[in-house]
Amino acid sequence: MNNFIQLSNVNKNFNSLRKIKVLKKISYKFKKGKIYSLIGPSGSGKSTLLNLLSLIDRPTSGSISIDNKIIDFNNLNKNDELRANKIGIIYQQDNLLPDFSALENITLASLAAGNDKKLSTSKAKLLLKKVGLLNRSDHFPSQLSGGEKQRISIARALINNPQIILADEPTGSLDLETAKEVFDILKNQLNEDRLIIFATHNRFFANKSDCLLEMVDGNIKTINGRV
Repeated sequence: MNNFIQLSNVNKNFNSLRKIKVLKKISYKFKKGKIYSLIGPSGSGKSTLLNLLSLIDRPTSGSISIDNKIIDFNNLNKNDELRANKIGIIYQQDNLLPDFSALENITLASLAAGNDKKLSTSKAKLLLKKVGLLNRSDHFPSQLSGGEKQRISIARALINNPQIILADEPTGSLDLETAKEVFDILKNQLNEDRLIIFATHNRFFANKSDCLLEMVDGNIKTINGRV
């Protein structure tokens, strides 16, 4: 099975009054067709790891490969293009643009990847239907519930048909029943050409993954691995 993402001796340090080693010599391979959960207490490095995988941040040392190509973190334009076309990101806080409608928020993600407006709008409408919110197309984020905003965030992350979906506590701000609905929508986006990695504090959702990974002392410990 294809190892689509490969981490090799990845370290990440932050320097303030002293050097803080958050990630320490992580080596791990992520395969397409699988959903992975990251668990661990606050400060254990879950979000830091997702930021590296999304190419928003860079490792202090070590390398990250995607689709057998080592990422050059100095090539910002190429990485922005790769992120737009291959990586969908879902945050705990939806990060929707408040002055744009649900439809527009999704459409903009497609426009940013260089697609024309007609195609982008058409794809956005299909995704709104897929997440059950076509009737909320013209509503602004302030008019949507927390669960609805996360559904919009999932649709936005999917519009460029990414091979990688990264989700940082996607259900963390929702009540349990809404969280279950949102998680089911997220998990249903898995296919043989895509992988999903999500960070969570919730063991209930973590246990629904193919591979549960725990952040321990700056590294990854595999708890289960149905891969």
